[in-house]
Amino acid sequence: MSVWLQVSLTQQRLDVHTEQGVRHYPVSTALAGAGETEGSGCTPRGQHYIRACIGADQPEGAVFVGRRPTGEIYTPALAARYPERDWILTRILWLCGREPGINRGGRVDTQRRYIYIHGTPDTEPMGVPLSHGCIRMRNSDLLELFEQVSPGTDILIEE
Repeated sequence: MSVWLQVSLTQQRLDVHTEQGVRHYPVSTALAGAGETEGSGCTPRGQHYIRACIGADQPEGAVFVGRRPTGEIYTPALAARYPERDWILTRILWLCGREPGINRGGRVDTQRRYIYIHGTPDTEPMGVPLSHGCIRMRNSDLLELFEQVSPGTDILIEE
């Protein structure tokens, strides 16, 4: 079955396109807006693919640091203990750009910028740009998405 993803930065929405139709999920992209440059804190635009699907064996709410599970499960008490953390939860879909000079290579490389689709605490709003460049999703939505994609799945990120 053919699956591809589309993210609208304007609508703060991720669409999963399959032969059966389109499924919509609310997301939260970069507070700094759209942009490809390293260090910008922006969400990159253009043609991408999923480089890696990380965390298949982890429980919902599992905490990741450096793409590795810490063994922690997110709770409000844990959040209070580490208020500086940018929480990456449940699963990680690591993105890679397909367009040299736009989102691949040099100072615009999506993969080297560590841009992911990842879970976030349920207290974080969806539909509002608040991330540091990644595409945040509700953990339950990310679990659904994770079952439908694999490395190589195409994703178009557009304004």
